[in-house]
Amino acid sequence: MLTAAVSRLHPPRCDPGRLCSGPTPGQQAFLLFGFAFLVIGAGGIRPCNLAFGADQFDPRTEDGRKGINSFFNLYYFTFNLAMMISATLIIYVQSNVSWSVGLAIPAVLMFFSCAFFFLGSRTYVKVRPEGSPFSSIAQVLVAAFRKRRLKLPDDHPEESLLDPPHLSSSLISRLSYTNQFRILDKAAIVTPEDEIKPDGYAADPWQLCTLQQVEQVKCIVRIIPVWSTGILYQLAATQQQTYVIFQALQSNRHLGRSNFQIPAASFVVFPMLGMSLWIPIYDRIVAPRLERITKKEGGLTLLQRMGIGLVLSVAVMTTAGVIEERRRSHALRHHRTVGVTTNGGAVSPFSSLWLIPPLILLGVSEAFNVISQVEFYYKQFPENMRSIAGSLLFCGFALGGYLSSLMVTVVHRSTGRGQSRNWLAEDLNKGRLDLFYYSIAVLGVLNLVYFAACAKWYRYKA
Repeated sequence: MLTAAVSRLHPPRCDPGRLCSGPTPGQQAFLLFGFAFLVIGAGGIRPCNLAFGADQFDPRTEDGRKGINSFFNLYYFTFNLAMMISATLIIYVQSNVSWSVGLAIPAVLMFFSCAFFFLGSRTYVKVRPEGSPFSSIAQVLVAAFRKRRLKLPDDHPEESLLDPPHLSSSLISRLSYTNQFRILDKAAIVTPEDEIKPDGYAADPWQLCTLQQVEQVKCIVRIIPVWSTGILYQLAATQQQTYVIFQALQSNRHLGRSNFQIPAASFVVFPMLGMSLWIPIYDRIVAPRLERITKKEGGLTLLQRMGIGLVLSVAVMTTAGVIEERRRSHALRHHRTVGVTTNGGAVSPFSSLWLIPPLILLGVSEAFNVISQVEFYYKQFPENMRSIAGSLLFCGFALGGYLSSLMVTVVHRSTGRGQSRNWLAEDLNKGRLDLFYYSIAVLGVLNLVYFAACAKWYRYKA
């Protein structure tokens, strides 16, 4: 906000016909300093607020479990509502009123957010941390490597593993033994050289770990394949919301015969709208009815909901490809355009309203997949690693963004050489964005098959 409000913190006004001067090193450094605060703040809030919010419910009661399920839906409902306001009202104020006012509004809202957070501090449920989860993971890996030559008994191997009484003072649950990744079990094999303390724990945790520690690491290893499917899923969401703006610019954005045109950038709001509309419908109407039919909490398992989201993402990209094919066909074959873009591309008479249905469907897809991912990580990660679980989704978003950029680069280089037509040409009428969408749909199908294999192999935490 200060970079816009204080004249010394930004370059002077750039008048038409005059040479513009760029920012000074000091102005640039101040701006980057603000970005650094943004990154640190988001890195602290986003992984923790989901886990902290869900910790306010007692998972040992039926009402508490229902509260946790509704909390994730409500969180993403309000999150999308805030994003929609930011992408419409706040951007309008910044563009048409004042950048200073437009940036001051979220700054003031964050001030009130901090005030409300600290005012309610005395009423929060605060689960006490019990050691570093990273050191516990490292201990299991080191101990398993040191004892890699030991042999586990074929029958009831858990009986030969160190399993002291569970003494957790918080809500960290005792995990049952699973027969997956048995190589990690070697970290808990008791040998004559191992020293056991009176409380039943090992004197050297880097030499001997407990069964609880081993099972916690197994939980993480089981989750990673499922998490990786979310990276490819994010590819579809990123590309659809990026190129739809360019599609809108080369489509007829008039509402009927009026002179009003839908701003191209506003189309990114429709996935948020689709998610915001579907979440309360599913949470209050669909889920309770499914529960009576399937006898499962939430109506469907988390992996089933994630799978539905993946199926819908394939449908989104396929539909988007068909619509883009029609838009381009109207521009090229009908020889009737409604204008020209700044890059010289003809504006198709094809109505931009056709771009909305796949965007709404994308929002519904995210409601199934993304929200289920968050709930899945929260419930399946060990309780002392829930802040790590909260960060896993955003790490997937980041990697999906990098993968998206890589795919765009590969397509540019492979289809833009020689006489071949660049699929992602600046003028979409000269490109083949529809083939690009179909390619992402094919990757989505492959990702769906991979997810189905991971889901069948996965064992829920007991």
